[in-house]
Amino acid sequence: MKVAIASDHGGFEYKEAIKNRLNELNIDYEDFGTHSPESVDYPDYARPVGEAVTSGRADRGILICGTGVGMSIAANKVKGVRCALVHDVFTAKLTRHHNDSNVIAMGQRVIGEGLALMIIETWLSESFDGGRHQQRLDKLAELEEHNGRH
Repeated sequence: MKVAIASDHGGFEYKEAIKNRLNELNIDYEDFGTHSPESVDYPDYARPVGEAVTSGRADRGILICGTGVGMSIAANKVKGVRCALVHDVFTAKLTRHHNDSNVIAMGQRVIGEGLALMIIETWLSESFDGGRHQQRLDKLAELEEHNGRH
């Protein structure tokens, strides 16, 4: 598995902690920035992670900002991304089982670092259930294809 990871300034510390955990788990990753706590614009970091995932360059993506909201909104603008905003382990598990999320977003100012690491480990270890959930993903893809059309 290969993971694309990025943060803005509001999530920089957690990004670094998550990278350390990925190293401990022997999970390959590519860091798309930011590389310091200096103020940056989150869409500039969400987009390349989303594109890495949808192009197959990465299997999954991890995004961190202050609340996770900006990153999740930006990532979901990339066609093919199913980014889930997650702040608990249960949701991390279910978003893989039911939604086949390929990107996760979290907020450094919302949850503790230990919980963030547990969420990532859970999310990376879970798989998609398929079955009845696949038809729902197909409907999401259809919505994406007809975006803006009535």
